[in-house]
Order: sequence, then structure tokens, then C-alpha cells
Amino acid sequence: MGKSDTATPRERYRAQVRTEIKGHAWQQIATAGASALSLNAIAKQMGVSGPALYRYFAGRDELITELIRDAYRSLADTLGAAAAEGADLSGLAHVLRGWALADPHRYFLLYGTPVPGYHAPDDTTAISSEIMATLLTACAALTQGAQGAQDAPEAPFAAHLEKHRAWAGDHSAPPAALHLAMSFWTRMHGVLSLELAGHFTGMGFDPDLLFAAELDALLP
Repeated sequence: MGKSDTATPRERYRAQVRTEIKGHAWQQIATAGASALSLNAIAKQMGVSGPALYRYFAGRDELITELIRDAYRSLADTLGAAAAEGADLSGLAHVLRGWALADPHRYFLLYGTPVPGYHAPDDTTAISSEIMATLLTACAALTQGAQGAQDAPEAPFAAHLEKHRAWAGDHSAPPAALHLAMSFWTRMHGVLSLELAGHFTGMGFDPDLLFAAELDALLP
């Protein structure tokens, strides 16, 4: 029996209101950005008083944190499901791009400019670590299977990452996989961020082909 099956009517109502509040919050973010998020404005849209909403979220920062957690959970589950179905690193890259294109505002809440005055609590990094673990596993499989990978000289940055791997959590990925994962993360997000921000508009080329070319150049 799921949690929703055992929830009281009061708990179900509270969950419904919180979901509605978050829906209005995403609309505000799409219109004016996360920095302009306002509980009072949401209360006005819902036809209730500002103080009434503070029974559901203590303030703007708590609401932003909830949205960030939801976004990370969505991406972690999407990539995890793809990996479980056999997607390799290339497949995960295209899943990442599809997720980002489906909701650019959600993407930018995670990977865009930080919201002024907002500091995410430490526990939000736990879900993001799941995302990186999925990518590290795919990178480890790819570098292990690459012909000649064991005989290739170790790149300086790969050697550096072996001693500076806090970002990788407790994953046992070897240096080559750490290097590939970091390169994947920075290059794929670089292309995605430029595309979603509209910087390719009017340049006359297909961003999908650019993404694929960058990915091909990255893979061993």
C-alpha cells in the first residue's frame, strides 16, 4: 500500500495545495525567472491571502528548494530508467538533451545562473549525486571497453581528478572514467545552455547536429 493510500484527507489536501503552489511557481519562473518568485503573487493567483500560503511553504527559499528537488528527482529518474534499459553514455546524452528541451526553465533552475540570495541546503546534492553516479557508471563501462585504453598514457587532468574526486562521491570509477565524466558534463551542458538560452538562434545551423558532433568528438 502506497503512502497516498494511507494519507488522511487533511494530508491529501495539503499535498494538493502544495502541488498547486508549485505549478504557479513554475509559471512565474517561466515568465520572469526564479529570482522574481513571490509567494504573495502566487497567493493572489490562487485567491487566498499571503499568510495562508506560508502554512505550506515557510518562504520563497523553501519553495525554490522544493522545485530544485523535484527537478533533480525528475532528471535522476529519467537517466536512471534509460540506463536500466541499456542506454550507454551516448544514449544518456540524448536523454539528457531531451529532458532539457522538454522544460528549459526546469533545466535552468538546476544549471543556470544561481538565484540571488538563495542558498540550497546540503541535502539537495544527494539527488544530484545519483545523476553523476549514473554517468560515471556509463563512463567506466565505456573506458574499460575502449581498445587500448589500458595502455594509453594518463592525461594530466585525469591524474588530478584521481586525487580530487569528492564530486564523484563514493563511486569507484577509475581516472579515465572520471576524466570522461567531467568532460561529458561540461561539454554537454555547455552546448545545451547555449542552445536553450537562444544563442544559436539565427546562426543557420542545426543544434541537434552540433550536439551530436560534440558527443562524437568526446567519446573514445
